[in-house]
Amino acid sequence: MMKKISALFLMLVNATVLLAQQHNMSKTYQPPTDPLVQQKLHNWQDLKFGLFMHWGTYSQWGVVESWSICPEDEGWTQRKGPYGATYNGYVKAYENLQTTFNPTKFNPEKWVAAAKSAGMKYVVFTTKHHDGFSMFDTKQTDYKITSAKTPFSSNPRSNVTKEIFNAFRKENFLIGAYFSKPDWHSEDYWWPYFPPKDRNVNYDPAMHPEKWQKFKDFTYNQIGELMTDYGKVDILWLDGGWVRPKNTIDTTVDWQKGIKFNQDIDMAKIVGMARTKQPGLIVVDRTVTGEFENYTTPEQEVPAAPLDHPWETCITMGDSWSYVPNDHYKSASQIVQLLVKVVSRGGNLLLNIGPGPDGDWDPVAYSRLKEVSAWMGINGEGIYGSTSVAPYSSGNIYYTKAKNANAIYAFVLADKDGLKLDKTVALKVNNIKAVKKVTMLGAKQSLKYKLTGDDLVVTIPTAIQANPGQLAATLKITY
Repeated sequence: MMKKISALFLMLVNATVLLAQQHNMSKTYQPPTDPLVQQKLHNWQDLKFGLFMHWGTYSQWGVVESWSICPEDEGWTQRKGPYGATYNGYVKAYENLQTTFNPTKFNPEKWVAAAKSAGMKYVVFTTKHHDGFSMFDTKQTDYKITSAKTPFSSNPRSNVTKEIFNAFRKENFLIGAYFSKPDWHSEDYWWPYFPPKDRNVNYDPAMHPEKWQKFKDFTYNQIGELMTDYGKVDILWLDGGWVRPKNTIDTTVDWQKGIKFNQDIDMAKIVGMARTKQPGLIVVDRTVTGEFENYTTPEQEVPAAPLDHPWETCITMGDSWSYVPNDHYKSASQIVQLLVKVVSRGGNLLLNIGPGPDGDWDPVAYSRLKEVSAWMGINGEGIYGSTSVAPYSSGNIYYTKAKNANAIYAFVLADKDGLKLDKTVALKVNNIKAVKKVTMLGAKQSLKYKLTGDDLVVTIPTAIQANPGQLAATLKITY
């Protein structure tokens, strides 16, 4: 009983913290002033569903991306395997993964086909994670996929970032470049003169300004390459929020308490350059509130209520961000329910799939997207271009509103045994004086209903009450 009580207490604490963070984001969010950015952000909000991919040399070991070389004693940073006994020995073996990385099954068109069919509309790809290994042909370092040290460099498609961006762009996806601001391979971030102490820079930039300037230049130049040589880019998705001006540290957030130094990389200069090359670029300097966080990014969670600014939650399809053998993937029902819940709160869902060391996804990922595709083909009307609408949800029913039409969509979610509708379904439709028609997406007939105040009771014909294979049913209320 005590374990259950403790678990419940932790859930309540986490919910309280999340609500406080959401409130704080609402207070500090700064809308962009550039009309081109405003328009692109507006268009992005209508897309609702995107694909995230974490991929790097670490996929060969099937370990967490980058974090196992971080000298912090956190649950996700543990060193495992034959090299795990010593830190330096592990890092040497980890960096040597560059010499065996050869993802010969790489075929981005296969990913595009699956993502497009499932209804995804934009992609964010990890061009460089915290470990510093560049998945693009940077001229700033040899620690990259196109280096002669990397076997895959001889492949005509070795510049995988360019190949991925081109393949998805051909199918009208918006293109997002994930880029880690910290770089644990750079000698100007983790200076070999000192051992790394944690995730942060291991020297005081104020005491060694020339070294920090080299790192700033390195970062500026790498982002400049991505903005110049990789076609049209719509989103610059910056991770590693501990690289930030010291005056932006929020000491109420545990991980930010460990930031000792001012790690200002001059975002104004970076973004000015990036938008000169990519007009209208959305910039997501995540967790660093201010003018360069054009939308916020709650991670692995769905806010309990709508936020008053643009936002996206990034959630893994499996249990891990990067490829792990035999990962436990969410069911199609769980994915659809996540999407519905996120959209009912006015956000976007960025669903992550980690490619494996051979350059392909786990077959289960394709299977899940195929199931999602079947559902989106019928019910996507209530997802895209929608807005949140009170009461947002009631029980297992979640609501959205068409942005440019007098229509409300009520998603009735299935339980673990599949979807089974009662003879009548009670909906809440606030401030609607009259209803013209109620239908179920995918079914032709109009449904009988009775409107009393804000309560709408819809009668469900016996023929469509039970549908075990359906992941969720969508009732469309036209008024």
